[in-house]
Amino acid sequence: MATIDMNRITTFVRVVEHKSFTAAAHELRVPVSSVSRAVAALEEDVGVRLLHRTTRKLSLTDPGEHFFQRMQAVVNEAEDAARALAGFASEPKGLVRITAPPDLGNQELPRVIARIVSKHPGLTIELKLTNQVVDIVAEGFDLALRGGNLSDSSLVARKISETEFGIYGAPAYLDRLGRPRNVSDLKRYDCLRYGGRKTMPWRFIGPRGEEQVPATGPIVCDDLVFLRDAAAEGVGLAVMPTHIASAHVKSKKLERVLPRHRFVGGWLQLVWPSHKLVPARVVAVRELLLKEMAQYFAD
Repeated sequence: MATIDMNRITTFVRVVEHKSFTAAAHELRVPVSSVSRAVAALEEDVGVRLLHRTTRKLSLTDPGEHFFQRMQAVVNEAEDAARALAGFASEPKGLVRITAPPDLGNQELPRVIARIVSKHPGLTIELKLTNQVVDIVAEGFDLALRGGNLSDSSLVARKISETEFGIYGAPAYLDRLGRPRNVSDLKRYDCLRYGGRKTMPWRFIGPRGEEQVPATGPIVCDDLVFLRDAAAEGVGLAVMPTHIASAHVKSKKLERVLPRHRFVGGWLQLVWPSHKLVPARVVAVRELLLKEMAQYFAD
């Protein structure tokens, strides 16, 4: 058997790890067609089929499983050796892809990203702002800022801050309907709801423990900044993170009601794929994001 091209083996290993030709192509920074050709050529080299391919699923053959188990360790060891030779502490360079919710993009994130690229001018940051939960492995993202609890065990998460939520309404709206005195009073108000059309109750923790109330109203949206501004127009009450509402509270466009009641929310977290090897450029951005965002929420 002729010598097998190590680049083809590396490509095969990344395809299997990602369960996707497209995600492997993103990581390797090559076209998807090149990845497909490399795997096909590797199968020619070894003389057996390594992968079953369908339009919906990618799976290993029995020989492919055996080959992958052996070659994954070889590829990782080779990359470890190359990283040690190049020097992990060298100036980070290249593309880092991040996804985050739009409300962060409209708040502190522009300053943080500006500071990162100023400190490391060799970096290029590609930022996707969306409220959709992106499959960061399949779509080739390096990092993601997310709220709530982590459900994907293939990701690593670092908590940044527990997000405090409050209930807010426009002063004129509250003057007209009165200020609620307890959670059950919220039934009298229009609720501006975050998320999908399915009606979910609002749940709070207060002096009486956990309470909940049905949340119904004329507006449903997946953007918290929009809900903040709609509440400021006086069409209902909205639940939102305090850091999103703070500027409108200072300018008296919004007023917090039931301040002793905390909405049951979650943590803001930075997540990334659980690869053994993380490029220096991603490590640099990750550590700065963690530091800067934690400082922002601590102030």
